Amino acid sequence: MIRIGIVGLGFMGYTHFTAAQKLRGGKITAVASRDPKKRSGDWTGLRGNFGPPAGKVDLSKISAHESVDDLLADPEVDLVDICLPTKLHEEVAKKAAAAGKHVFVEKPIAPDLAAADRMVKACEKAGVLLMVGHVLPYVPEFRYLHEATEKKKYGKLRAAHFARVICPPAWSDDVQDFSAVGGWGADLHVHDTHFISLLCGVPHKVFSRGVLREGLIEHVQTEYVWKAPAPNPPVGCVAGGIASKGHDFRHGFEAHFEKATILFSGGTLAGEPEEDRPLTVISQGGQVRQPSLKGGDEWFSPFAAELQAAVKGVKEHAAPRVLSGALARDALKVVAAETKSVKAGGKLTTV
Repeated sequence: MIRIGIVGLGFMGYTHFTAAQKLRGGKITAVASRDPKKRSGDWTGLRGNFGPPAGKVDLSKISAHESVDDLLADPEVDLVDICLPTKLHEEVAKKAAAAGKHVFVEKPIAPDLAAADRMVKACEKAGVLLMVGHVLPYVPEFRYLHEATEKKKYGKLRAAHFARVICPPAWSDDVQDFSAVGGWGADLHVHDTHFISLLCGVPHKVFSRGVLREGLIEHVQTEYVWKAPAPNPPVGCVAGGIASKGHDFRHGFEAHFEKATILFSGGTLAGEPEEDRPLTVISQGGQVRQPSLKGGDEWFSPFAAELQAAVKGVKEHAAPRVLSGALARDALKVVAAETKSVKAGGKLTTV
């Protein structure tokens, strides 16, 4: 049984706690929070940009620690699940590695590339796993696209375009601190750079146009280039957080394969869920269908799937590629290259 300790009991900590109730071969054994109310199990009022608000939870069989150090000293913890604000990821991850604990951290790995590099090196030196929860590959529609690409279900990927656009969020003080989260490049668009790298390999170069604030991405449009002789399909993405209020969230893709086109677009508009294009597969012959999706339909199902993969990784002492700390660092490296390209007026920039 892999024993998990959650550090940080905000909405994401609550999400992981809820998702972990479905784990096989893993369980929550400890939590850490400075808030005595949360340590008592009263999480009333926690809410995020998806899922229901939290309420009261049963911590009677779980050790509730006041500090991170106390949790790291707990012998009943094998894997530390870090759900703290991004700016605190590095400090806690390095402490956990020094304590001999495996590390699972919410995306992004860190607010900047230098911190991500230090985290990867610290975990490698300590001989522990560093896994990063980029949940997008476990979202059913994106999971379908990933598996179709990996298994060449419709032949080779010929071209693709992705989108991820929000209005400036107001649901959390942490994400409103623009520089602390690394801008919308590190906090939001990194979902796309990670997923694109998962599908096609880490890009070699980028050319980007966009809007910057405090030297960080607010909005970006990018085309990605891979080193020959690797497959080099035209792949692009638009992402950012400058949409009008009410355009809460929208993501999707259009992917063209040798034998089919796959479409998806959905999100939240004026506070209401909206799926204007359910996952749709169009064959070369013109047949249109909406395939059944796997992965569960509860609000926390994608997080349960990624935690299950993390548990498997600890058991096998090998991080799944989807959760690889190195891949998460490289996804942030792509964002850094995009930022340089925007600053240079769209110049082709090496990742």
